Amino acid sequence: MGYVTAGYDTCPVYAPAFGYIGAAGCMILANFGSAWGTWKAGVGVCKMGINYPAGIIKNIVPIVMAGVLGIYGLIVAVIITQSISLPGGDGTTTYSLYSSYAHLAAGLCCGFSCLAAGGTIGVIGDVGVQGFGLKASGGKRAWATGEGAGGEGADTAMDVAVTQEASNKLYVGLLIMLIFAEALALYGLIVALILSQNQYTCGN
Repeated sequence: MGYVTAGYDTCPVYAPAFGYIGAAGCMILANFGSAWGTWKAGVGVCKMGINYPAGIIKNIVPIVMAGVLGIYGLIVAVIITQSISLPGGDGTTTYSLYSSYAHLAAGLCCGFSCLAAGGTIGVIGDVGVQGFGLKASGGKRAWATGEGAGGEGADTAMDVAVTQEASNKLYVGLLIMLIFAEALALYGLIVALILSQNQYTCGN
């Protein structure tokens, strides 16, 4: 004669696998997005530094914003792993399928959001900082102008003022685009935190 164990269908032994997949997927995808954004924006900053070395420090903002994406993934992954309960003393699983699916959804939500944000930040940062460097330098190489507008053969003061104003307008637009790209990952983080709070523990 067979016996039916209460809660076996809601808390199978494989339930924690989904939770750990959610944590690992979140961390992997978020780090991939962070590395992607850092790579693309870093290449753009290096290219821009040839024309306008004075603007290198000012234009590392995309790299910093891309690096934050990995922190978002770390936060959600830690929360998920700490929410996965250990088996009971008799070996029965206390971590339910409900919790595991919620944690898997949370991990994928944050991970893919950070991946999309990282690609966006990388492309915007790559093109944006190069455009800023060309605008600020007036299309001239740094060695031809003596590190900017103060060297031999430089433009007049009025031309320099016009060029700096135009480059500052481009920089403001670049920052706004980066902020909204970063917001994509922030939205995913918020939803992932909400999803990770939905739990059901067997035996309650």
